[in-house]
Amino acid sequence: MQPANRYYKCSKISEVKFRYLLRLFALDLTASDTARLTGLSVRAVNDIYLLLRHRLLAWSPVPAELGGAVELDESYFGPRRVRGKRGRGASGKTIVFGLFKRGGQVYTEIVPDCSKKTLQAIIRGKIDVAAMVNTDGWRGYDGLVDVGFDRHFRVRHGQDEFVGGASHINGIESFWSFAKARLQQFKGVPKHTFLLHLKESEFRFNHRYEDLYKLLLKLLRQQPL
Repeated sequence: MQPANRYYKCSKISEVKFRYLLRLFALDLTASDTARLTGLSVRAVNDIYLLLRHRLLAWSPVPAELGGAVELDESYFGPRRVRGKRGRGASGKTIVFGLFKRGGQVYTEIVPDCSKKTLQAIIRGKIDVAAMVNTDGWRGYDGLVDVGFDRHFRVRHGQDEFVGGASHINGIESFWSFAKARLQQFKGVPKHTFLLHLKESEFRFNHRYEDLYKLLLKLLRQQPL
């Protein structure tokens, strides 16, 4: 009788093969490459990858009252821009708002727009008013001082200003570069699974100095699929 798979209950896949698949997932291989290396079907690998991504979503904490130095920024994900459409509000893009605590982790949310009302609702719910808040010059960040964020510092990218002493948003911009570079391998992500891929990128970035394979093994022993 085949021994139970401690990481994936009720699975017909052996634990040895599952661990191999998990190692390939940790290495960020596509489902097609993993299927070829494991001998599983692409559909079977995609099903397991989907389960893993849902689990990574559940393991991505929502911050509350972030303190210290925090960087805020928005970014746009999706197809290349349509001619005549550019910048904030570009057509066909998914808008993502990100918070990055220096020396800590990044947190992202998909938002409908970059208006002051939308961004400040998130900021006021997740960042301590005593934090050092760093943003660019976008008008959606206007008025933060008026609602209690007295340590709001801005860099004016439109004026070729990117660092002003300790004021910059290089950390969150590093995450945007990381996320977009790794999503390019999929050659397009469906909108209904974009959140899962975004949160997977977030999880990978937040644990970039750890052995992701060993971390996933540990977490799945505690909460098997």
